[in-house]
Amino acid sequence: MEQHHFFLKANWSGGRNGSGFIDAGQLKTKVSIPPEMDGPGIGTNPDEMLLGAAATCYLITLAAMLERSSIPVNELTMESEGIVEVERGVITYKTIIHRPAITLAAGATDKEVQKAALLAEKAEKSCMISRAIKGNVEMKLESDIRISQK
Repeated sequence: MEQHHFFLKANWSGGRNGSGFIDAGQLKTKVSIPPEMDGPGIGTNPDEMLLGAAATCYLITLAAMLERSSIPVNELTMESEGIVEVERGVITYKTIIHRPAITLAAGATDKEVQKAALLAEKAEKSCMISRAIKGNVEMKLESDIRISQK
């Protein structure tokens, strides 16, 4: 069985409203509690990083699936939303919503549009991060698939 190891170094100064720095290879950034949770808002935060991990994993998985299926993609963009709930002081990451926008090349067939829609759904179930948080964070998908007019 092949394994890949990823490493992160971190430091933190201060208490709850302090800030820190993480270094995980290509990811180097300041971190703190976000202002929405009465933190200093320095750099990024775990909420954004989980959303970023889920979104980029999904996007890469979807792009690979579209390519392997020879779907003629002109543009692939996405917006994602993370919903965190605070109830009685307990913070819970409730939902992640991915909104991919797939623009197929002019002349794409109805069959290719349907296949792209199917792959958008399949990518969510295949993404490593989605599988890792399954059962803890609800994953939703709102795809927009269209054919280029150019």
